[in-house]
Amino acid sequence: MESERRRGKVCVTGGASNIGSSLVSKLLQKGYTVHSTLRNFRNESKIGLLRGLPHADERLVLFEADIYRPQEYEAAIQGCEIVFHVATPYEHQLDSQFANTTEAAVEGVRSIATCCMKSGTVRRLIYTASVVAASPLKENDGAACFKDFIDETCWTPLDLSLDLHKGYVDSKTSAERELLSYGSGENGGRLEVVSLACGLVGGDTLLSYTPLSVSMLFSQLRDNETTYQSLKFLEDLIGNIPIVHIHDVCEAHIFCAENPSINGRFLVASSYSSTADIANYYLQTYPQFILKKIYLEGPKRDIKWASSKLTDKGFVYKHDLKTILDDCIKCAKRMGDL
Repeated sequence: MESERRRGKVCVTGGASNIGSSLVSKLLQKGYTVHSTLRNFRNESKIGLLRGLPHADERLVLFEADIYRPQEYEAAIQGCEIVFHVATPYEHQLDSQFANTTEAAVEGVRSIATCCMKSGTVRRLIYTASVVAASPLKENDGAACFKDFIDETCWTPLDLSLDLHKGYVDSKTSAERELLSYGSGENGGRLEVVSLACGLVGGDTLLSYTPLSVSMLFSQLRDNETTYQSLKFLEDLIGNIPIVHIHDVCEAHIFCAENPSINGRFLVASSYSSTADIANYYLQTYPQFILKKIYLEGPKRDIKWASSKLTDKGFVYKHDLKTILDDCIKCAKRMGDL
């Protein structure tokens, strides 16, 4: 069995997050020894989540490390072959030593890349980026408009005036650019670097609460204005909404760790949908829910999803949009949200 095959030693930062916990779980199942970081060992629920995973007793080692004190990651990284940098700073957690989340995220990437190079064992650093850094917006006679495609060449302009989530967008964009520089001639190219710009992550979760990304995907069913506005924000930033299942996200990370010749930037999404298309799927599939007419209408932007770098390497997505949305509903029902 694959779970019985012993593999190498890897590190996952932010191991108790939605993506982090599922990634740790899959790595343990595949036979890896995992070093996972937690921001605070006093958070017993997060420690319990990771300690309760299958094979955790045999091959999971926890380290306390704070994204705002990135030098603390050195012990967790030491001896590992692959580092998955999942942890990211958020505005509500901002440490006073940093002016904003962008400064914190960039410094975190620099420190972790430096630790990887110093370790003498790490050969590849894989960063969990976000599609918010890959907007196809462009300037056209002073007005913002969309390109007719989105792929890995798209970068979100840092001078955009955004009503929502500007700190998050700027931090993920700046941190990803910084990370990729460590795999180029700018820093000697001493490290294999992969950046996975993930779409909106749906599906179920190992967490004891519903992740924001999943809440966004069923926000129309709850008529939740706050989470729906975040969904609309993503649509207006990217043109449509890139969506991916949590299991495919984790498998993409592991694929990039195990593929001997992979580096650079990859967009990760199996679907590219509008808010109206999502609402109309719910209307047809779950008639027990009442959806407002406003959710069933929206802009029809003719933007092609042109990213194939990951699938060209041989990666196969196993979850389509229908499966992702259905699993979001199952998660919501299990959590008592619907």
